Amino acid sequence: KCRTGPLDIVFVIDSSRSVRPFEFETMRRFMMDIIGSLDVGPNATRVGVIQYSSQVQNIFSLKTFFTQADMEKAINSIVPLAQGTMTGLAIQYAMNVAFTTQEGARPLHKKIPRIAIIVTDGRPQDRVTEVATQARNAGIEIYAVGIQRADMNSLRAMASPPLEEHVFLVESFELIQQFGKQFQDKLCGVDTCMEQEHGCQHSCVSTPGSFYCECNPGYRLNVDGRTCSPVDACADGRHGCQHQCISARGSYSCRCRAGYYLNQDKRSCTMIDYCSFGNHSCQHECVSIPNGHYCRCRSGFTLQPDSRSCRATDLCNGVDHGCEFKCVSTEGSYRCVCPEGQQLQADGKACSKCGAGHVDLVMVIDGSKSVRPQNFELVKQFVNRIVDLLEVSPHGTRVGLVQYSSRVRTEFPLNKYHSADEIKKAVMEVEYMEKGTMTGLALKHMVEHSFSELEGARPLSHSVPRIGLVFTDGRSQDDISEWARRAKESGIIMFAVGVGKAVEEELRAIASEPVEQHFSYSADFTTMTHLVENFKLNICPEEGKGETEIRSPCECEALVQFQTNTVAILQSLTEKNILWAHLLAQMTARLEDLEKQIANKK
Repeated sequence: KCRTGPLDIVFVIDSSRSVRPFEFETMRRFMMDIIGSLDVGPNATRVGVIQYSSQVQNIFSLKTFFTQADMEKAINSIVPLAQGTMTGLAIQYAMNVAFTTQEGARPLHKKIPRIAIIVTDGRPQDRVTEVATQARNAGIEIYAVGIQRADMNSLRAMASPPLEEHVFLVESFELIQQFGKQFQDKLCGVDTCMEQEHGCQHSCVSTPGSFYCECNPGYRLNVDGRTCSPVDACADGRHGCQHQCISARGSYSCRCRAGYYLNQDKRSCTMIDYCSFGNHSCQHECVSIPNGHYCRCRSGFTLQPDSRSCRATDLCNGVDHGCEFKCVSTEGSYRCVCPEGQQLQADGKACSKCGAGHVDLVMVIDGSKSVRPQNFELVKQFVNRIVDLLEVSPHGTRVGLVQYSSRVRTEFPLNKYHSADEIKKAVMEVEYMEKGTMTGLALKHMVEHSFSELEGARPLSHSVPRIGLVFTDGRSQDDISEWARRAKESGIIMFAVGVGKAVEEELRAIASEPVEQHFSYSADFTTMTHLVENFKLNICPEEGKGETEIRSPCECEALVQFQTNTVAILQSLTEKNILWAHLLAQMTARLEDLEKQIANKK
């Protein structure tokens, strides 16, 4: 077989009326003998056949068949046209149709030879010189094979140079098969890949007098024309994977992050519902999160240390009552109240917003391993409760969020979102980092990046307060003193919020003066409601003022008012508990002494 490399070969067969039936049979055999000597296939030699007389008929194109058996079957089915001899028309068809990439020809840049084998027995009835020149200029190598009555001048006009290698005249149809064996040697030539050191990493493809290198599927040829590199199918960004794209030898697959599974579309991911496994042991409710689950109690109950069972408790001593300012427990229920000077909103929970001024607020939350996933969800709720206090807008209050553990990550800068709803949605999508507690590193990041104008902080000349709130549940693994000091020196008002094992000394070092107004602490994550209230009273100064008139306790009218108020309070206490009776008597005696002092002054 011819092993010199792939070719694109099209047979152009004369089936005019001058070719008698038995003579046409020898032409069929000629084509099949040639094809039998070739290594045919989609990546090897491709073959097409057209016949012509007064018109051109495509028998099969270069992309139709890739086995010798299919080609021989199609050749044996040819019915001669038996009309005129329009050889020029056939060459035009080969150039404009048969050798196009749409019909299966390989692109010219691949340097695969395009060969037309014209077999005719007579003189053309149309012009061939001009169209043959165009075909040769288009990169088609033409072999002209004349049989018996063929015109030698026409053959020479059609063929490629050198003519002695491309023009053949066979005396009769009986000799064409013998000629076919000689023609095979002309067509095959030397296998250049075998004759010299080609250096191709994957495979070498021979062409007449030369060769080129090809890569295996999933690889691309490097600029040196020899070596191959894997194709990164993920690099173009069109893979559609929701989480991760994994490239593998020219293809790719999608993978989900831990705690999610891949859907049937092989691209999108759904969080694993760990609660559906039925082994959570939660007394009330099970809540699935990435990589696990946590138990949650119904309203009016507190989760116990075993993290599974629940116990009834003061309905206000939790995070579910929703009161913006303060929750007041009643028997079996609760109600929300607001500071003096503010009214409870229609939802029975919210109070008027903090609108006295606008601030740039950056919250820095602890995402260390000690927080635990279920508590981190409570931290995110805590953040959103603070956002609910604020009038968020591009020209109003701006909010940024930073999470830290062993490293620091900006979840969103001050200029990312412009409404409370956008911020709250982004907060709930924050993923828990785990690992260490580098609070000092987080403070450095906040000072150097979070309050920069590049990330949305307004210039200091605008006099917009810069407020930093640091939330942590344990001792820092690095020094915090230097960057806590720098933060306050740069004009940032620092609030420190501690939960659980947070170290009071570190909280005080972070907090601005007066320290008592700028740091807060809660024993555990489920009782953080009062921390939101403390923060609101400090960040919104007008919230703590109300409408209460401030009087000197030494003035007469103030003493009378104090007496009235105290008596009312004591009477209320008496109705609730008889044990207060003794206290009431003592307080009444004290009031009588005060009345005498007032009388003496008058």
